[in-house]
Amino acid sequence: MMPTALSLLDLAPIATGQTARDSFEASVELARAAERSGYQRVWYAEHHNMATIASSATSVLIGYVAAHTESIKLGSGGIMLPNHSPLVIAEQFGTLATLYPGRIDLGLGRAPGSDQVTMRALRRDHLSAESFPQDVLELQGYLTGRTRITGVQSYPKPDGQVPLFILGSSLFGAQLAAQLGLPYAFASHFAPDALHQAVQVYRDTFTPSAQLTEPYVIAGVNVIAADTREEAEDQKTRAYRNRTRAFITRGSVGQNFTDAEIDAFLASPNGQQLAQMTRYTAVGTPDEVRDYLEAFATSIRADELITAHHAEDITARIRSVELTGAAMTAAAAA
Repeated sequence: MMPTALSLLDLAPIATGQTARDSFEASVELARAAERSGYQRVWYAEHHNMATIASSATSVLIGYVAAHTESIKLGSGGIMLPNHSPLVIAEQFGTLATLYPGRIDLGLGRAPGSDQVTMRALRRDHLSAESFPQDVLELQGYLTGRTRITGVQSYPKPDGQVPLFILGSSLFGAQLAAQLGLPYAFASHFAPDALHQAVQVYRDTFTPSAQLTEPYVIAGVNVIAADTREEAEDQKTRAYRNRTRAFITRGSVGQNFTDAEIDAFLASPNGQQLAQMTRYTAVGTPDEVRDYLEAFATSIRADELITAHHAEDITARIRSVELTGAAMTAAAAA
């Protein structure tokens, strides 16, 4: 079984020695590569207080990339709705969809995308996640012109639909997406444990809606594709060392660890637990990556795979996007 679509999650990293502006230009080039290679959509995630991630102002980045691409869908994977007023997000994405009709997605999550101190800086109440289901409905009302708040509308309201997606890594998100009849995207690229159970719950309890008549499952998966297996493995080693550094230091400037120290940590029980977060990773030549992605999609009957490409160098990351797209397109046509 083949997934019906292949998409891209751009983590918007700021590499060592690079600037946020460099990251934005890299995001444009990645989106263009995905557009050329037949990808369905590119998503960006909301993270805060992380010096190595450039997508904190997610809607602004979406607009910038949309202005430099032609047709690929762009959106959030996701907007952490408890950080915001539903009205403000409706205004932002209504504006984006008015400027780029038919191209804007709105994926929604309820995690903070930050630490406890940053949550307070965002003026987020620690109980704000409890109202996530009601906030999703309020946001949906604004975007469809069927407001749930008397006397309040969101402007501009786009002519077409801004499709909503529920993101999650637990049964809560699966149940909510099923109840509301929305597509469900599981964050299996970094939180794999509940993947199969959550997808089954979502499919078993799905209720059709005006947006969606049948369940639609998107699953995240890590990818490092290169021309040779050795090159891909080397890229994986370097990328996951850097990921571990960022995880330990929260991206703080001035803190660093040697490769030997990182490797020693990854060999420890705590490091093994961190490594397990990326257990769903396709690495190797295009054929090897294709085989892995096909088997992964089949195991959960995924309708779409959203791939996070982790090569540190932007040229290698673009190459990974292109090789993966070409391999999957060729398999689908065979």
